[in-house]
Parts: sequence; C-alpha cells; structure tokens
Amino acid sequence: MKKIFGSAALLPLCFFAGCSAVGGKAMDMSAVYVVTTLLSILMLVGYLTLIRKKEFWLMVLFTSAVIVNIGYLSLAKATTLDGALMANRVSYLGSVFLPLAMLLTIVKVCRLRYIKWLPYLLVCISLFVFFVAASPGYSDIYYKEVYLQNVNGVSVLEKVYGPWHVIYLVFLLAYFAAMVAAILHAAIKKSVPSHIQAVFLAAAVFANLGVWLLEQLVRIDFEFLSVSYIISEIFLLGLYLIIQDGEKLFATPMPEPQAPEIKPTKELIEQQKLFVQGLKTLTPTEKAIYDLYLEGKSTKEILATLNIKENTLKFHNKNLYSKLGVSSRKALIEIAKWL
Repeated sequence: MKKIFGSAALLPLCFFAGCSAVGGKAMDMSAVYVVTTLLSILMLVGYLTLIRKKEFWLMVLFTSAVIVNIGYLSLAKATTLDGALMANRVSYLGSVFLPLAMLLTIVKVCRLRYIKWLPYLLVCISLFVFFVAASPGYSDIYYKEVYLQNVNGVSVLEKVYGPWHVIYLVFLLAYFAAMVAAILHAAIKKSVPSHIQAVFLAAAVFANLGVWLLEQLVRIDFEFLSVSYIISEIFLLGLYLIIQDGEKLFATPMPEPQAPEIKPTKELIEQQKLFVQGLKTLTPTEKAIYDLYLEGKSTKEILATLNIKENTLKFHNKNLYSKLGVSSRKALIEIAKWL
C-alpha cells in the first residue's frame, strides 16, 4: 500500500514549489531555505544517479525545483530591492515551468497521447507568463508598487498587485484543470496503470489546489510549501524507482515450460526424408519463401520482402509444397521443426 500511495499521490505535490505567491510570505528562519535548496539539489542528483531511463520533463521538473528554491533563498537573503526583485524573477522562472513539467509528467504516467507541437506551445505560454511576472522593476503591470521589508531577519517583498497579476493566477488554475482532466480521461479510457493510482493522483491535485487557494485567502508566515515540495520529490523519485524495477521485472523473460519429448513415428521419418530431398530441388525464390516461412513472416511481409504479387506467391507455394510433400504452410513448419 505504501508503494501504491507513493506512485499515485506524489506527482502533483511537486507542482507547488511554484504555486505560492512568490516572495510574499515571511519565515522565522532563512535557514529553512538553505536546507530546502540543498535537498532539492540532492533530489536532482539522486534522480540523475538512480534513474536509468531519463525523462526530459521529469528532468525539467527537478531542475525547476532547484531554481525555485534558489530564488526563495536569494530573496530571503536580499539586502536591496533590486536584489530581491532579481531573486523573485529566479523563483518565477522555476515556477512557470513546474506546472508545465508536472502536466506532461502526469500525461506520461497516464500514458496519454498529445499533439507534437503542444509542448512548444506550452513553453511559449510559460515564457510569456514569466516575462510578465519578471516585469517588476521595469513596469508596474504586475506589481503597482513593491517594497522590501525585513521580517524576523528574512527579506520579504511587500507589494500591491497590478492589473496583469491575474494572468499568473489563470495560468496556474488552467494547469490544475488540465491535470485533473488528464487523470479523469486516463481513468475513463483505462490508460492509467491502475484505478488506485488515478484516484490518488486526483486526490493529490485537489488537495494541493485547496492548499493553494488557502494561501491566496489567508496570510501564512511560514513557507511550508518548500518543505512539502522536498518531501514530494522524495516520493516522486521513489515512484520512478518502482516503475524502473517493474520494467526490469517484466523485461526478464519467464522460462517456458518444456514440452514432453515426442519420438517421431515411422510415417514422420519417411516424410522427413522426402522433405529433405525436396529442399535440395528448391529454386532460389522457393528457398527464400521457405526461409521466410520459418522466420514466421506473414504473407504481406513476404510479398514486400521479395517484391512479388500474391498470385506469384501462390504459384511458388504450389511448387514448394509439392516438392516438400506437404499441403500447407503449417505442415511445412511442423515438419521443419523435426529437422
């Protein structure tokens, strides 16, 4: 059950390193950001070290987590408004790519298909949102006013939101909706590995949506999302280790049961002799057809390989079967097994 929970509930949690109002809350100790930054780096190193088959968007997600935490740490340590705004931009850089990477990771886990140009479109949208969110200090469209304050030894941006701030909120809510839709679609189409996994994925998305909405309504003086992000990363890494172990298990072929040895009858021995003598009389084309039959090729594949028409194949089959003393392809293969 722990493995199921880890595989089902952890993916959406990673999204929330970027779902808070970046730079908007104070913490009691900036050391927490030091720890989360180091741990996010450790998680990235762990992913690169432990996971053999790398997934591009999962790599983006782990990297974005590092960028977000570096931004949080830099903001907490900032001594000037310009430095704080730059740290705020770094946090947003990771924040806009986290939901993108999370959505495409969920799509991958749920085994859903999408049009090839969709990631490029989402990247363009993320860059647009980033440039809007990074505009403070150059424009007042995102923050009308912004000030740097020190609360309990931690630098905090106090701001008045501008008219374009809603773009970021819509951006996040759209990704929430897309993730929920992906999970529901996968559950309905039964493309998700298990119904339990789909339920936990959906529950995690809704739970984190609730946390995010709560943070928009209530001022919380502790950035616990950085900590929860690290915890979810640990589970995410565990999920892919489970998937990796599962692929290794299924890739190991099970030994086939040995069929009881059957001694050939006198009639079969005579048929084999006729078969062997017939092999010596085959034309090059007939021999090629014979070899393809033994390889298990279909009629369509044989026609394509030899570049002949179906009527031509039927003609060669008639001669081939006659020379080998068989009446069908199945009989030909069965006799050939005894040689």
